[in-house]
Amino acid sequence: MTDETTAPAQAPRTMEPVDIQKIMHLLPHRYPFLLVDRIIDIRSPSFCIGIKNVTYNEPQFQGHFPGQPILPGVMIIEGMAQAAGCAALISGEAGKRAKMVYFMTVDKAKFRKPVVPGDVLEYHMTLINRRKNMWWFRGEAKVGSVLCAEAELGAMIISE
Repeated sequence: MTDETTAPAQAPRTMEPVDIQKIMHLLPHRYPFLLVDRIIDIRSPSFCIGIKNVTYNEPQFQGHFPGQPILPGVMIIEGMAQAAGCAALISGEAGKRAKMVYFMTVDKAKFRKPVVPGDVLEYHMTLINRRKNMWWFRGEAKVGSVLCAEAELGAMIISE
């Protein structure tokens, strides 16, 4: 969905997968807070699938929860936002001078199944609206075909 303040929509472009080096170029996040390892499917800017390989040696599992490690829901939401930010920035539709993506809103968040070490978490992000420098995405976090979490996210893209 777009409105009259949005530039004319172009057909989504299927792009090559995005590796960790390109993600680190696009986003300022670093370990332990970089929560996307790669983008395996991107139809920029309208859709992407980002991957997070969940491993036991990550620092959050020392306290969440000892003996029964679960990836915190807030980190799943942040991973969704990072994947969506990559889709927005790599598309070029945010403008040539786009510099940073700021996560602004989260709505309709639901957590359905725990994500644990050993899981390959997929962030399925779909653009639902865009107005000037504000972008809104619907996200689903899945392990295999199982829905683990979902939310609607808003972000602001800042230019230099």
